[in-house]
Amino acid sequence: MKLIHFKLLMTAIFWGGTFIAGRTLSDNVAPFSAAFLRFVIASIPLLFMTYRMEGRFPPIQKDKVFYLLLLGLTGVFSYNVFFFKGLRLIHAGRASLIIANNPIFITIASFFLFKEKLNAVKIVGILVSVTGAMVAISRGNLQGMLTESFGYGEIFIFLAVLSWVAYSLIGKRVMQDFSAIEAVTYASVTGAIMLFPAALAEGISTDIFDYSLVNWFSLFYLGFFGTVLGFVWYYEGIQKLGPSKASLFINFVPIAAIILAFLFLDEPITISLLAGAAMVSLGVYLTNTGSLFNGRF
Repeated sequence: MKLIHFKLLMTAIFWGGTFIAGRTLSDNVAPFSAAFLRFVIASIPLLFMTYRMEGRFPPIQKDKVFYLLLLGLTGVFSYNVFFFKGLRLIHAGRASLIIANNPIFITIASFFLFKEKLNAVKIVGILVSVTGAMVAISRGNLQGMLTESFGYGEIFIFLAVLSWVAYSLIGKRVMQDFSAIEAVTYASVTGAIMLFPAALAEGISTDIFDYSLVNWFSLFYLGFFGTVLGFVWYYEGIQKLGPSKASLFINFVPIAAIILAFLFLDEPITISLLAGAAMVSLGVYLTNTGSLFNGRF
């Protein structure tokens, strides 16, 4: 496995864990407060890493400010607010199922905006991978998932998907001028600044003293593993593979969420999970090669 593929897979695992951390926080920490603290925690090591790797904080030209603000608005502010709001209303598994549709929207948008090539095999790979994620989350009962009610929780998570699509596509433009670590750092800092007034309005100045040790651990996990490592590695994937290929690894997120739920919440691993994992792996292979055989056989 190539190093970039390994990093994208680990990113999916980290992000799978964010659903567990998010559910843990949802009953005790308000959405804007959770999002704000996540990115305050993330911004500190990101700023340190940026300065150490670059030797300075790269200057931001005036014509680049708008794009960085968009990154903070989409990938930090709106995505996380909708993410935490959604997890207050629906289970992590159902949220993961909706998030698994990210690659479809990103690939379609990349086709129209960046003229990324699509062929029949890649399209099949996307469908197989997304279907695999749905099989795993629904435990093989696709019809049952489709007939369940669609409420505010699902709407919030779907809005988080749209926010992430915008973040991924804007990120491709931003990385023409910034490195992956620079883009993530500036997005994290600007997003945290945007979230601060809303967190104050929620009462974070007083509520923060009531957070438990588990709440703080969840916030650290979201900040460091779900943001610092996850965002940097995801950006590297976009830079090297393109938005559609890198985003396909998001299909591993619900699989990772279920496995982590088994390890930490004693939820069972089913045959449908194994079948879904196999389909996701096949879909990733087809979409990354664009052919049934890639010349190695």
